[in-house]
Amino acid sequence: MAIPLLGVDAFTSTAFRGNPAAVCLLDERADDAWMQSLAAEMNLSETAFVVPDGEYFELRWFTPTTEVELCGHATLASAHALWELERLPADQPAVFVTRWKGTLTAARVGASIALDFPAAISALCDPPDGLASALGVEVVTTASNGLNHIAELHDADAVRSAAPDFGALLDVDVEGVSITAASDDPAFDYVNRYFTPRYGIDEDPATGAAHTALAPYWAEKLDKSELRALQVSRRSGELRVEVHGDRVTLIGDAVTVWRGELA
Repeated sequence: MAIPLLGVDAFTSTAFRGNPAAVCLLDERADDAWMQSLAAEMNLSETAFVVPDGEYFELRWFTPTTEVELCGHATLASAHALWELERLPADQPAVFVTRWKGTLTAARVGASIALDFPAAISALCDPPDGLASALGVEVVTTASNGLNHIAELHDADAVRSAAPDFGALLDVDVEGVSITAASDDPAFDYVNRYFTPRYGIDEDPATGAAHTALAPYWAEKLDKSELRALQVSRRSGELRVEVHGDRVTLIGDAVTVWRGELA
């Protein structure tokens, strides 16, 4: 039986912007090596694999080189695909069971999709050795949640113009790093970019998981629980974020760019 495969741009309402993900809708669990091979063939930042499990869906995410614990944009893309292919009624939330992050829920909010994710609270820390040099920028403040780091820069222009040395960044003791600053556009509260060469992705264009850390960070700094974020990558991405204690709601759009089938 042919296996549906969709290409979805997440955190955008315009094709060829936001963050592209491949979504593979399976009828039953697949071999890990096969999923990793397909993700390498897709060569996108993440490929999502969705398997029905009673009222829920099992969800896993693979980069071209490895499986990851959490991926926001591919979760958004997966929910979008389930509704678009009528695997799930349009008025019913998509409930995903994951290996490492428990249960994640996606629900329609008008034309957008809201993701309920655990917050990744970061603590202020000294910058890891070599971080500022690898980023090629002056870092004002650093924070970490254990896996990923936040590096706050002086202003939004510094975030836009940063040109990291990704080879050097591989030698820094970080899984991934978000560079961020207060927005210079009144339509947004903060801007960011996200780098994770350790997972085979130099720069991720629009990163839901990164905002589970950035949203609480900026909510505390700006003393507000609802914010708008602009990821200033080449493709760009827009999110609304809401902080509710130990949970973060990420709200964004998605658009299908292509559909296909695996023989």
